[in-house]
Amino acid sequence: MESSTVVARAARARRRLELRSRAAWLGPLVYVVVLAVAIAVRGLPTSRDALIFWILLGLLAASLTNMRRWFRGLVVDWLPFAVVLFGYDLLRGYADRLFAPHIWPQLRIDEWLFGAVPTPWLQARLWNPAHIDWIDYAAWGVYLTHFFATLVVAACLWLVAYRLFRRYMAMVIVLAVAGLATYTLFPAVPPWMAAENGDLAPTSRIVGFVSEAAPIGHFGAIWEHGTRYANDVAAMPSLHAAYSMLIALFFWRLVSRRWRPLLAAYPLAMAFALVYTGEHYVSDILVGWAYAAAAYFGVEALARRRAAVRRE
Repeated sequence: MESSTVVARAARARRRLELRSRAAWLGPLVYVVVLAVAIAVRGLPTSRDALIFWILLGLLAASLTNMRRWFRGLVVDWLPFAVVLFGYDLLRGYADRLFAPHIWPQLRIDEWLFGAVPTPWLQARLWNPAHIDWIDYAAWGVYLTHFFATLVVAACLWLVAYRLFRRYMAMVIVLAVAGLATYTLFPAVPPWMAAENGDLAPTSRIVGFVSEAAPIGHFGAIWEHGTRYANDVAAMPSLHAAYSMLIALFFWRLVSRRWRPLLAAYPLAMAFALVYTGEHYVSDILVGWAYAAAAYFGVEALARRRAAVRRE
């Protein structure tokens, strides 16, 4: 009798192990298929709410063997993180209510740095609205990575390097708060809007043209299209530039030297895309990079100090 009980328990343990093994690969596989179908039907999910939904669903699919950790992460990590980011998106729409938008400081800085504002110069040589070229699609693609990269990196860190996730999350929040404060105190007109107002040579907002011609669409939500949530004069600093630089800084010491050129290439490619497409001045980008460096080194210094206090 005792022997049969042991055999039965061993059989149940093997079945549980098999189920866990199947769930470990079947969950992500189903998720990838569902996401691919959704993208094919509706387009790329570039809005904050849609992205967080798909990321949480992906984390759930990858956590079927440890649902307790996923639920705890949902409540402790991702919901507070989402509230902060959604709050940023909401308040950004009101950030230009106190002061009139600025045109000249950033425009004059670019003229001082380059002799002329780079955006009209680049577009005069590279942009042809009658024929969208590979460089236009490349710039558009790099520009769109902003909507995915920050949250996808956070999800990957949550799965495989939780300690780094908390630190990275703090840096992202610091950048969002600093950017919002600056938009409120210094609303800034981007190049395409300066051109529409007659303050800059003719400049196209290339992202819109390429989006209409691209073979794959992208869908958003109120966070991008609602009048209360969008803010065309939230240009200084460029958080597109800031978050791409933050990713490069964050992983610089974590990867081998052979991968560092790729890390360095990302913020540089983003900078070119932003300037070429008329979304930002170079000065917006330089300030964004400075904000990213301040967020990274500030959070790192605080983390080291807390670790030293615990060791004492």
